[in-house]
Amino acid sequence: MTKPRAKSTRHIAECVTASPAQAKKILAILEATYPDARVTLDFKNPFQLLIATILAAQCTDERVNRVTKGLFKRYSTPKAFAEADPAELEESIRSTGFYRNKAKSIIGCCQRLVEQYGGQVPQAMDDLISLPGVWRKTANIVLGNAFEITEGIAVDTHVTRVANRLGLANSDKQDEIEQQLFQVVPKEKWTLVTHLLIFHGRTICKAQRPDCPRCPVRHLCPWPHKTT
Repeated sequence: MTKPRAKSTRHIAECVTASPAQAKKILAILEATYPDARVTLDFKNPFQLLIATILAAQCTDERVNRVTKGLFKRYSTPKAFAEADPAELEESIRSTGFYRNKAKSIIGCCQRLVEQYGGQVPQAMDDLISLPGVWRKTANIVLGNAFEITEGIAVDTHVTRVANRLGLANSDKQDEIEQQLFQVVPKEKWTLVTHLLIFHGRTICKAQRPDCPRCPVRHLCPWPHKTT
């Protein structure tokens, strides 16, 4: 598949309505509001976070955590997943949705880990996104939260919605949103900003019924459809 041509940094910057100074104020308030903002997937090592993140596509973290509690006991290593019977793995992860594709991705990913990386999760973006089922969002989550490596910003549906409403981004494409956030969010906050926007999106800035009267950054929000 041919990757889309990246837009220039100048064009990206022009799409963002918030300035770095405004973004700094927004992030400071969100940090104070959500001091416990973090990845909410349960994991004990980078490998578990990688598998949990693949399972989390189109699924809540809460449900994934219920599934992985038993899953990681049954399949404790990349080798165990690589040799898993597809039908049995599918049944184990059925409740997370899209279980056939997820099982195929997990088995393929683990086979690649065993064959090319000695069963270890690589710590480079290019290596991670070469794994079946792993896209840039997943790689950013693993790098930032399991290895504390700041490589990029993980953009999910919550980040997409909240970043656009707050003027931190102006796009519906994850790769463009990530690039736009780079322009206003300092690098040392790249991992944290994902968690802050997700927590805010889950708690207040919801898709259907945003609770704007309770929003701590309402005075900084340019979204024209704020509720009264």
